Amino acid sequence: MNLNEFYDGKCFDAYKYLGAHFDGNGTMFRTYAPNAEKVAVIGDFSEWQEIPMAPVEDGRFYEVFCTEAKAEMRYKYRIYKKNGKYIDHSDPYGFGCELRLDTCSVVRCMDYDFNDSGWIENRTDCRDKPLNIYEIHLGSWKKPKHGDCQWYNYAEIADEIIDYVTEMGYNYIEIMPLNEHPCDESWGYQATGFFAPTSRYGNAVQLMNFADRCHQRGIGVIIDFVPVHFAVNDYALAEYDGTKLYEYPSADVGYNEWGSCNFNHAKGEVRSFLQSAANYWLEVFHFDGIRVDAVRNLIYWQGDESRGINSCGLEFLRNMNSGLKARFPAAIIAAEDSTAYPDVTKPAENGGLGFDYKWDMGWMHDTLEYFQTSPMYRTKDYRKLTFSMEYFKNERYILPFSHDEVVHGKAAILQKMSGNYDEKLPQARALYLYMAAHPGKKLNFMGNELGLLREWNEKEQLDWEVLKNPEDSAFHGYIKAVNRMYLEHEGLHYDYEEDNFQWADCESEEDCIYAFFRKNGQEKILAVFNFSDWQKDGYSVEIGEYSKAELLIDSDWEQFGGETADSGFSLTEGKLVVEMPAYSGKVFVLS
Repeated sequence: MNLNEFYDGKCFDAYKYLGAHFDGNGTMFRTYAPNAEKVAVIGDFSEWQEIPMAPVEDGRFYEVFCTEAKAEMRYKYRIYKKNGKYIDHSDPYGFGCELRLDTCSVVRCMDYDFNDSGWIENRTDCRDKPLNIYEIHLGSWKKPKHGDCQWYNYAEIADEIIDYVTEMGYNYIEIMPLNEHPCDESWGYQATGFFAPTSRYGNAVQLMNFADRCHQRGIGVIIDFVPVHFAVNDYALAEYDGTKLYEYPSADVGYNEWGSCNFNHAKGEVRSFLQSAANYWLEVFHFDGIRVDAVRNLIYWQGDESRGINSCGLEFLRNMNSGLKARFPAAIIAAEDSTAYPDVTKPAENGGLGFDYKWDMGWMHDTLEYFQTSPMYRTKDYRKLTFSMEYFKNERYILPFSHDEVVHGKAAILQKMSGNYDEKLPQARALYLYMAAHPGKKLNFMGNELGLLREWNEKEQLDWEVLKNPEDSAFHGYIKAVNRMYLEHEGLHYDYEEDNFQWADCESEEDCIYAFFRKNGQEKILAVFNFSDWQKDGYSVEIGEYSKAELLIDSDWEQFGGETADSGFSLTEGKLVVEMPAYSGKVFVLS
């Protein structure tokens, strides 16, 4: 670790110096506590008696080598304040922690031999390839049926998840935060251990094995990264050396809407801490990308545009993103950003924020609001579904139906659809086909593909038993078919080129019909949708010089729970004429 880079906020490898490093002969403990009176380490290896740590470097760092400290032993740093009082802290750079509610750090052996070199050498950021992400909360996807354990560990659940996402037509998974966190209900977004894989699901080596096995089966892994805020627990980062080392001194910006502490991005050592954490997950665990949470709060003070630009937050993002891309050109760095701030996905060296992708939160909200509206009012909301086409080329977008949309009273995706159950299913099928055909990469939260009628709850596993019901099984099979169509057809992959999208019909307001083309140099796709509650007979679309059409999928096919056995369409005089049942979509390949 370069000391000047650490203080300047340019360091990406602080974890290689700080933390607890076990080498087989003992453990080197190092921590950064610039305002402490003195520091000691306590742990299993000392019968919890103090072992003084010596100030090193510029006197702001402390270290000690303990031959008795072995892998899996617990420890804490006892940090004395200037007033003589002390508090025992977990290690900010620790590679492991005890299972909550216990709070000690744990010495971890980090040795693991990966077997994913082929994947690493050939992976890309998927800009001109399909990116279909399955978002998952690892602890509630499935739970053990027997025994006292609440969760499967990383290694135990790996093959089952990989088999499932492969079968369902997803090529990446995105895991909600795996950093250590004290409260299950925070889902990992209020962290105490930014370098510690949560012990709920095992240890660091088991997590490396999880990523390795995903790669060997052709599945990429993205994890959520939370550089905006941290948990208030006093055993962790809060007032770590007796002062507000990681947080802001002012209460005005010290706490946020979630009740947690904001990181002080004006401090170089804080930026280095966070950049090193991001780099750690990519380098040590071979993850393929990060999704950066709550970017709005890094762009604007407290996420409030009226309070102005957070220049330190922007500087942090640009430096972190450019540094990560220099080290991992194929890594995917995505912004969860609800603002209209420009150039989020423009390279940092050209004045942008340097992300590869931005979540299209506006598309998500407009689309779901449209489908929540009764069909009799959709004519006046027609432009909600054309608006995204006006701006989709401004950034490189991911279209998310994320966990945030199926909790806290917002209802499950299927529940959001207007009408009764028999009306909800065809609308949800049409919705997901529309999502697949729309420009932008895709993200779907676990359980959405099951057609659940209850919100997600982190304390319970998904309702897998619904697949015994014919309607749910048919919907599940439909999502699989849509996903596979998306993966297999190149015309749907080139999302950001000028000529990849073209409206065929965006003026049928009274009929609530939309039609558009997607294409690349080799393939032209036509997607047609009827989002009204009445059938449209003989609907025609101008297709120009094309003389053939292959129907790839019809959301109303009987096999998916619809009513159409044989989709009728014809080609005549440069037009495709098609029957469009209520709440339906069709996707064709033209030639």
